[in-house]
Amino acid sequence: MDISNVVENIDDMLKSAEMIGIGSTRKVYRYENLVFKTFLHPIGYAQSKNEHEIYKTLEMKWLEKHIAPILFINEKYLIQPFYEQLPLNNHCSYDLDLEMDPRMTEDLKAALRVFDQELDGFDFKDGGNYGLNEEGHLVLIDYGMTKTLYEEQWVPLAEAGTLPQIRFEKCQVCNIEKELRMYGENDTDLRCVACGKDY
Repeated sequence: MDISNVVENIDDMLKSAEMIGIGSTRKVYRYENLVFKTFLHPIGYAQSKNEHEIYKTLEMKWLEKHIAPILFINEKYLIQPFYEQLPLNNHCSYDLDLEMDPRMTEDLKAALRVFDQELDGFDFKDGGNYGLNEEGHLVLIDYGMTKTLYEEQWVPLAEAGTLPQIRFEKCQVCNIEKELRMYGENDTDLRCVACGKDY
């Protein structure tokens, strides 16, 4: 698919795209074999710019094979290839054993060491940040939240109730225990995204 054609038609594509994920700062859609990350908050754009820089750095070190590439980024969207998401465990993401998981490749381990030691990496054990390629290997798909961005910008806004934190609760509509987006301690809306709670 010609990325310039995608960029020209992205607003129309989003109308028929499937929403496949929502975090505190970004919303993710799938359109055919592409993923569109849209920004719910300026921190989402900062995350996406970080992903772009991190990918370029890993690419220069020949460690990008199992990192989802950035095909396009502007102030509204980031475009990446689609990778099948890891299945949730009881409607929740979970920490991966990055040393023992058989889907982990040596180059991805090396990339994560650089990510951790040189690039202010954060949250790379969370299975929700990975997909699977056609060979069944892990691919890092969400990697823009650095320790600095998290501590200096995300945490204060989450504690103030401006950005949602994720809590494991029973949805009051579908009655399933799952990850809910909660806006501060005074948020009493215990609905999941599927039952209508968005942002």
